[in-house]
Amino acid sequence: MKTVKEVIAEMTLKDKIKLCSGASFWESERMEQYGIPSFFMSDGPHGLRTQKGESDHLGVNKSEKSTCFPTACTSASSWNPALLHEMGEAIGEEALAYGVDVVLGPGVCMKRNPLCGRNFEYFSEDPYLAGVMGANWIRGLQEKGVGTSLKHYAANNQEQERMRGDSIVDERALREIYLSAFETAVKESQPDTVMCSYNKINGTFSSDNQTLLTDILRGEWGFEGLVVTDWGAMNDRVKAFQAGCDLEMPDSCGRFDAEVKQAVEEGRLSEADIDACVERIIRLAWKAAETRKKVPEGFAFDAEAHHNLAKKIAAESAVLLKNDGKILPLSKTAKIALCGALAETVRYQGAGSSHINPTKLSNLRAAMEAAGGTVAYYPAYELGGERNENELKRAVCGAKEADVAVVVVGLPDAYESEGYDRKDMAMPESHCELITEIAKANPNVVVVFMGGSPVEMPWLADAKAVLNLYLGGQAVGEAGADLLYGDANPSGKLAETYPVSYKDCSSSETFGVDPRQVEYAESIYVGYRYYEKAGVPVQFPFGHGLSYTQFALSDLTVKSGEYSAGSNFVWNPSEEDVALTVSCKVKNTGDRAGAEVVQIYVADLTPDVFKAKKELKGFCKVYLEAGEEKEVTVALNRRAFAHYDVHTKAWEVLTGRYQIQAGTSSADICLIQEIRVQGTVDTLGYEGIPAWYFRPSGKPARSDFEKLCGREIKPFEPEKPGEYTLLNTMNDMKENPVVQQIMEGMKGGILASCGGDENSPEFLFTISIVFDTPLIRLVQQGGGATSLALMQAAVGAANNDPAAMTQLAAMMENMQ
Repeated sequence: MKTVKEVIAEMTLKDKIKLCSGASFWESERMEQYGIPSFFMSDGPHGLRTQKGESDHLGVNKSEKSTCFPTACTSASSWNPALLHEMGEAIGEEALAYGVDVVLGPGVCMKRNPLCGRNFEYFSEDPYLAGVMGANWIRGLQEKGVGTSLKHYAANNQEQERMRGDSIVDERALREIYLSAFETAVKESQPDTVMCSYNKINGTFSSDNQTLLTDILRGEWGFEGLVVTDWGAMNDRVKAFQAGCDLEMPDSCGRFDAEVKQAVEEGRLSEADIDACVERIIRLAWKAAETRKKVPEGFAFDAEAHHNLAKKIAAESAVLLKNDGKILPLSKTAKIALCGALAETVRYQGAGSSHINPTKLSNLRAAMEAAGGTVAYYPAYELGGERNENELKRAVCGAKEADVAVVVVGLPDAYESEGYDRKDMAMPESHCELITEIAKANPNVVVVFMGGSPVEMPWLADAKAVLNLYLGGQAVGEAGADLLYGDANPSGKLAETYPVSYKDCSSSETFGVDPRQVEYAESIYVGYRYYEKAGVPVQFPFGHGLSYTQFALSDLTVKSGEYSAGSNFVWNPSEEDVALTVSCKVKNTGDRAGAEVVQIYVADLTPDVFKAKKELKGFCKVYLEAGEEKEVTVALNRRAFAHYDVHTKAWEVLTGRYQIQAGTSSADICLIQEIRVQGTVDTLGYEGIPAWYFRPSGKPARSDFEKLCGREIKPFEPEKPGEYTLLNTMNDMKENPVVQQIMEGMKGGILASCGGDENSPEFLFTISIVFDTPLIRLVQQGGGATSLALMQAAVGAANNDPAAMTQLAAMMENMQ
């Protein structure tokens, strides 16, 4: 068999360029003359969205049946990496059954702001937690021989204008917050592919970004796989080859081929850059082919076993936020008024490219009845969140006759989705009203929440208990019933903070304000890092979660080798990265079995320093029978104490005193051990940096952020007629009457494909995607269905070019 170098030596330049773009929507090029097979990709990450018929990247066309596991916002709340490994294994088995070679996931982007419409697909506001969970998902799946695609690299933290928005991030925040989870996943699990995002980072599109794709990803982290674009994210193919972006997806019908060939011939692009991309594609293609050979003919996955795994993950990931008077668990003999349409038509996943066609689906009403409960069901509101006066009255009357009212509320499908961001943190008014009115009729109110992001809770005082099921996958109904009746004990912990109000968020004054140019002015202060440093009270802190039993932590010890931390202890983190060993005992002091998560935080005690008060650096979930006690151990390495130094361009450790804190949430620290660390630097070297970053209060001014970045940041000016290009969208140019005509025609076609319902999540999502996508990206994503000439004529018409208007009118007439 020839080596990959020998194959590349035989290939023509034309074929090399062609190999670096997809053959179809989901498949790479096959070149049998060179012995290069194709490989097939499929959306993930909480299941397999594989399409054998008409393909799309929107979750609109039907996909094959596969297990819908809990989404990342849910599974992260398990704080159990082993469960993510199991999920990865199961999805890998389903990929083998359907002939899928690469599953597009996981997503480890940070939850910078609770309004991001795709937060349900991401793990956490904390990069350490997100990186650990993502790495375990990757390992589980790739151990089955199936590839993964770590996404969306990088600083992709909003849906509005995601195709061309520019994330302006200071270097330290980029390294410590927005790249760190990717770094962990790459170093610990070596995914087969990394997916570059649509957006710009500090002015450069991700697909063109050599610093991100080569210098950091490959040079610093040792990534060995290939970089694939998000679907339609290729910006400049010549720059992308130079940056190390290997594979353009989907097929863009050879749009870039001629200009790449010309760039090589003119010496502007080295053929060696193309060869490097070709080599990585061939290696993955050969690996995928070897895996397929090993799959037995007729291989099928165990759908029932995978459903049971989905149930296990959902139950372990649910977070008991409140349980006054130990109202939960419920007795199965209690008369329950089950109020809320989401109890029967559950929300179990998000909308968009990750939308799974489940093998089966359980709902809470049926599961509670099957468990032997005495349940009377009242829909109470419309599924879309609209108020229903008659059903509300019925629910209130039913609650009066019940022992306990279980009120199921949350975020309807259309409230959060890929493609657009939420407008606010509010639940539908009908849901809030339902809780308030039910509480007037019956004081025993248990709220069950279904949704992928935090919400404001003006009704919290009216509920004795709140159980957050997040988006719990296809078995959410069974898992919810088990938790409510005590057949399962809640052990989930929040992987994100629940603020009291949206205005409390550090990015509330910049998120969505100018989505074409997003200023990450809060820098490293994301989530609990901001709330704690700024002294902002929260509704529920990061890491919070209750149980039906109780736990006690004791006997914290910190060791380096044989030396234990004490008054004279000084730790010197060497280049060999000798770890500190942190141990403590955990005892179940209650009367039933359960699980606790010991969370280890590191706090730098240096006064007035540009750092968070503390940061999560380790955790361990432990299962204990009633009365049982175990010791847990977590290792802390040099990186747990390091910050990224923008002057030395390295991870440095500040010399000084630190606390090792052990707790059960970021706000519930039970044990503390102080140590002294001999670091690599004595100061952070931030002379001249505005005071806000040392003592954050309120929100930073733009001038503060400019000083932090060391440059002027000019406000974004939207294009006007005469300035439009193919990077503009239909919505940019919608004031032009000719463009309006095109939009109306497209809207009609989309509406028909979505069953004629203008309020359906599918229609809202698709409209948002299409009209907010740059025209050139529509061409690239369309697989030949969207004409480049038509889009060019539309731009010309919007720029008031008479010739373009005439050309466009003729094109539209021919299309009718």
